[in-house]
Amino acid sequence: MKLENGIQQPGFLLALRFLALVLWSFPGARALDNGLAMTPTMGWLHWERFMCNVDCQEEPDSCISEKLFMQMAELMDSDGWKDVGYEYLCIDDCWMAPKRDSKGRLQADPKRFPGGIQGLANYVHSKGLKLGIYADVGNKTCAGFPGSFGYYDIDAQTFADWGVDLLKFDGCHCDSMEHLENGYKHMSLALNRTGRSIVYSCEWPLYMWPFRKPNYTEIRQYCNHWRNFDDVYDSWQSIKNILDWTSSNQKRIIDVAGPGGWNDPDMLVIGNFGLSWDQQVTQMALWAIMAAPLLMSNDLRHISPQAKALLQDKDVIAINQDPLGKQGYRLRKEDNIEVWERPLSDLAWAVAMVNLQEIGGPRFYTISIASLGQGMACIPDCIITQLLPVKRKLGFYQWTSDLKIQINPTGTVLLRLAAN
Repeated sequence: MKLENGIQQPGFLLALRFLALVLWSFPGARALDNGLAMTPTMGWLHWERFMCNVDCQEEPDSCISEKLFMQMAELMDSDGWKDVGYEYLCIDDCWMAPKRDSKGRLQADPKRFPGGIQGLANYVHSKGLKLGIYADVGNKTCAGFPGSFGYYDIDAQTFADWGVDLLKFDGCHCDSMEHLENGYKHMSLALNRTGRSIVYSCEWPLYMWPFRKPNYTEIRQYCNHWRNFDDVYDSWQSIKNILDWTSSNQKRIIDVAGPGGWNDPDMLVIGNFGLSWDQQVTQMALWAIMAAPLLMSNDLRHISPQAKALLQDKDVIAINQDPLGKQGYRLRKEDNIEVWERPLSDLAWAVAMVNLQEIGGPRFYTISIASLGQGMACIPDCIITQLLPVKRKLGFYQWTSDLKIQINPTGTVLLRLAAN
């Protein structure tokens, strides 16, 4: 509807924006009914940085031990991590003793965890944090420690008795797809029966993809988040592979994500060794767009102020944690530039522009405002704020405007578009 001078009527345009909000607010698939992970889980997970180092004699500061987790808990409390939302301190594989105890219960390695998991949980809770732990649906964990097959109920109760708040449940050493699926379901129900609030992090679809396409509607009914693709490495190639897989499969996975259940592209490796500064910006920006769990895997005792500031950026975290809970998606790819966008609450949008060209210098990219947010991000106008790589107000834009952005090689510019 246009007036004679060609200017669209504001009332009509605002009605379109309201319609967009209504459409985006429809709930997705039914979520696991435990009331948890209503926004993506945030915290720290040991695997990518510390892996399965059990040699505390030679490497006491980097082996998987209660000392490591207590030091991380102390820093999460004192260095501002908890204050911006990083709440879960998560143990991955290699915490266990080689065998169960006489009653069939899992037990921590007594030398590396002399206080036991319950003692560590008490310490973590005293810092205002929550403790995550690791187990496996199969006969053994990926590193060869005791698996939970045949012990789902006793393991769930053991974790609850210890005061655990999150379970990462891996899928190694499972002898059939039937056992894998039934095991993930069984453990979900067993955790709920304990009466303790325990976030349930699954790798169910990751292990199903080689054999058949996962039923994400079903997975969401049992899991709070789920891994789909390979483990992240401390490399740009790894980050690119994860983004490529996600965008290639976005029609299948995006609509199922939302409050209570999230796609998990794996850990943040910001603050380590393999990514340039621009590549770290790209990971932070795209994990926010993807509504991904923000589980850092780094050494908080030795992290640069720049990496710390990026990981603690409240504006970017606010996009990740946006209560509308809609996962973003890749809008377009042309000439090694990708544009991703995500709808936010209050009719706002987040937009990320990624420069995948690995030769030359910064590139300019121009995009029409009308093409963003399914045509509704800036009706009839909006304020655009750049959040990354540095925060600055870009100003007032109309629906008919073009936006010109400069992006570093392998870097990303993250924007927030909000009503004027």
